[in-house]
Amino acid sequence: MAVSSFSSSSAAAANHHGCFLRVNARFLLRHHQQGGRSRRRCPSVVRPLMASLVAMAPAAAAAARVSRRTASEEAVYEVVLRQAALVEEAAAAPGPPRRRWAEEDVAGSWGLLGDAYDRCGEVCAEYAKTFYLGTQLMTPERRKAVWAIYVWCRRTDELVDGPNASYITPKALDRWEKRLEDLFEGRPYDMYDAALSDTVSKFPVDIQPFKDMIEGMRLDLWKSRYKSFDELYLYCYYVAGTVGLMTVPVMGIAPDSKVSTESVYNAALALGIANQLTNILRDVGEDSRRGRIYLPLDELAEAGLTEDDIFRGKVTDKWRKFMKGQIQRARLFFDEAEKGVAHLDSASRWPVLASLWLYRQILDAIEANDYNNFTKRAYVGKAKKLLSLPVAYARAAVAS
Repeated sequence: MAVSSFSSSSAAAANHHGCFLRVNARFLLRHHQQGGRSRRRCPSVVRPLMASLVAMAPAAAAAARVSRRTASEEAVYEVVLRQAALVEEAAAAPGPPRRRWAEEDVAGSWGLLGDAYDRCGEVCAEYAKTFYLGTQLMTPERRKAVWAIYVWCRRTDELVDGPNASYITPKALDRWEKRLEDLFEGRPYDMYDAALSDTVSKFPVDIQPFKDMIEGMRLDLWKSRYKSFDELYLYCYYVAGTVGLMTVPVMGIAPDSKVSTESVYNAALALGIANQLTNILRDVGEDSRRGRIYLPLDELAEAGLTEDDIFRGKVTDKWRKFMKGQIQRARLFFDEAEKGVAHLDSASRWPVLASLWLYRQILDAIEANDYNNFTKRAYVGKAKKLLSLPVAYARAAVAS
């Protein structure tokens, strides 16, 4: 299940949420280690949540659980550091950003870049209406760049989730990755590529998150089970967390932000993880009918549930209890992501915050459906969306 959007309750029994506590405590430890400008101080916005997670864990194991990262988290964190370094290097360079090639080289025979960006905007307006509305508040250059990134992500997602998905092979994804490398070098294949090629020439965007998203598509070709949340975390990063890393250089960081660049990127990563976890919880029934289970199998077993329970699709007390824990985890990632919104450039906060709030409400809808995500699709109604937008705008306007 690839990413489909561009984008807490009280603690339950500790042994049921062991993996949840372990992973989120390590996630927050990254902020503890990298949070301040000196990369030593723990930001005040992180410390209370980190402390609460440790308090929820069994006392004897709490210290061990927050003292190490998994291999998956280490791999993701290296990408975060690499992109953050690019942004800091660009910020330190005087004058306007240097383009890696001339505009006429990027556009080539595909005509004006303006037309290419307009086409990207049309796709964004059709498939991500709320987010598109929010981009209207951005500067023209940032707005166009976000459109270009969105379209590339959508096209990549369509490779494995679109109408021709059954014909996609690993070799096809290899060709798509080679095409990505070419557009980063200023050799676009079509108008959409030209827009992204121009974008990455103007903003300090690293190619690795784009490659990692393709890796997530590769996983969808052969992998339909995840043994633990550690495995699922990496998948969520590939197909959704990468979007945050791609877009922060375009969104921009507030000039008066007092937190480290890494902290802003960690928040963007958290939003991607939260969005994908929400996708997974919303689409349990749909995925099961395709023979897929995107839930941690070890946590299912701890809850007394099996794969057959998923395929039968019956809501039981065990399922409700399990779902409460999964929703709680997603909400914690949303909470962590929201803290980073205030540190984005002021013109970029509203679309991000509106998207976050609207997506988080899908979790409320799952609860309202009595956790029946087998046969009922959780969604946020149009009226509720419209009511959320001005509130998100007001909140973004006063964020500091």
